[in-house]
Amino acid sequence: MQQVNFDETLEAILANDSRYSREAYLFVREALDFTQKLVVKENRGQLRHVTGQELLEGIRQFALQQFGPMSPTVFIEWGVKNCRDFGEIVFNMVEAGLLAKTERDNRSDFRNGYDFTEAFLKPFWPQAKLDREKTPEKR
Repeated sequence: MQQVNFDETLEAILANDSRYSREAYLFVREALDFTQKLVVKENRGQLRHVTGQELLEGIRQFALQQFGPMSPTVFIEWGVKNCRDFGEIVFNMVEAGLLAKTERDNRSDFRNGYDFTEAFLKPFWPQAKLDREKTPEKR
């Protein structure tokens, strides 16, 4: 198998699809590495394929570590508005030969991901705001 040069291939992806910034692709690559480490830990040292849902959870955890409540702001800057966008990035990388997939993997794995407010902002809300959300005021 021919070695793929990540930077050159990424430049080709960006030339064909300018929806997402270079940083978004680099982040997804790092988030995949982060997720694979989680999967290995959960499987007692055994590496296996990461599913779309597992990658979304890894992206969430990695983003919270890296950017905290600024995650949605950073993602918007990169052109990422929802989990489907992460799927588009992943499959652009798959189609370019940067990532592998199984026959069960497809873009729809990323459609029913999480809401960015719930995933990235709510963990930082004060308890009073969380309590108000549970019991809406009667008007």
